Amino acid sequence: MRGVVCDMDGTLVLGDRHNHGLLPLPGALDFIAWLRERELPFVLFTNGTTRTPRQYARMLRALGFALTGANIMTPASSAVDVFLRREHRRVLVLGGAGLKQPLREAGLEIAVRGDPAPVDAVLVGWFREFTMEDLEAAVHAVWNGARLYSCSQSLYFATAQGRALGTSRAITAMIRDLTGCRVSIVGKPSLDALNSAARRLGVARRSLAVIGDDPGLEVAMAHRGQCLAIAVHTGIGDDTAFSKLPRNQRPHLTVPGIAELLRLCQNLR
Repeated sequence: MRGVVCDMDGTLVLGDRHNHGLLPLPGALDFIAWLRERELPFVLFTNGTTRTPRQYARMLRALGFALTGANIMTPASSAVDVFLRREHRRVLVLGGAGLKQPLREAGLEIAVRGDPAPVDAVLVGWFREFTMEDLEAAVHAVWNGARLYSCSQSLYFATAQGRALGTSRAITAMIRDLTGCRVSIVGKPSLDALNSAARRLGVARRSLAVIGDDPGLEVAMAHRGQCLAIAVHTGIGDDTAFSKLPRNQRPHLTVPGIAELLRLCQNLR
């Protein structure tokens, strides 16, 4: 383990269904402190897009986490890498400022709904304000040649009140049904997301440990990248959920929570 990619919701913190009221899970503050003490590069990668990475970092610092914006990634972070590499310059974003701002800062143009000029990509994130007008704009963009990208295809995410439905999968399902297009994922569990994290950390992909609570996200992403897959039971997945995975897709290590993982790490020599 030369670097760490760690999930946020359900692994380090839990909030409400609107991603507010976050509280650290037991051991979370100490685990981040341990990573810093050991000088292990790490990034917290959340599929949430309600905030920019800097805003997430500011919110987590208020809870006691020793973080900077460089320690946080969202699907907007990996989308920037993908769009620049594929020479997408103009993007229709179905999401809020937390998704749009990182793209603007990278020099990408955010298309305005109703503007007839063609776009290169449609990017879908957290967007409970979604309307029929947004659907029409996205469908016409795809019909005119834009590629469709999703921040997450997860059905739900972990909150203190249980599972909460995401929006990216539902919205992209409508667009795909109407256009027959392919959906590319820029958040977890895509290799694009993992490669972006590896580049940021300056660590070879195979030397990363990926920690999370979702059998279909962090664990799946770790196996795709041939990384160390570590699962916790404080969010979406419990021991039964992880043990039901095919043997070659199960986590390499499962622990009840981040506090137990910290105790194992503290025994490393």
